[in-house]
Amino acid sequence: MSTPAQKHDVFQAIADPTRREVLRLLAEKELPISEIAIHFPMTRTAIAKHLHVLSSAELVSGRKQGREKIYRLQPEPLTELKQWLSFYEKFWENKLSILKHIVENPSENSLSVIHTEETDKN
Repeated sequence: MSTPAQKHDVFQAIADPTRREVLRLLAEKELPISEIAIHFPMTRTAIAKHLHVLSSAELVSGRKQGREKIYRLQPEPLTELKQWLSFYEKFWENKLSILKHIVENPSENSLSVIHTEETDKN
């Protein structure tokens, strides 16, 4: 009895820096595994495993061309990631707006020194 192949989600797939770099390479052009592998200090078997994870998350697809399999990026599932990150952008934007205001208006924002027993002795 065989078990079904594990389906990876987008978040699992991009968690690994090697897979993120594979996606970046495939964003530029379609590549066979042999050309992908030359960018990494690992075996083609290891790259094949990374491609399997990306494929099960539907981030890449492969098609046979002669004896090789050519991989291409399928960016559509990244929409889920973009939607998730967009929720958190408001927090980053708020912090960046505050920082921008502080930098652009130094006279309005005097920095106060926190006095401790140690600084009071000096």
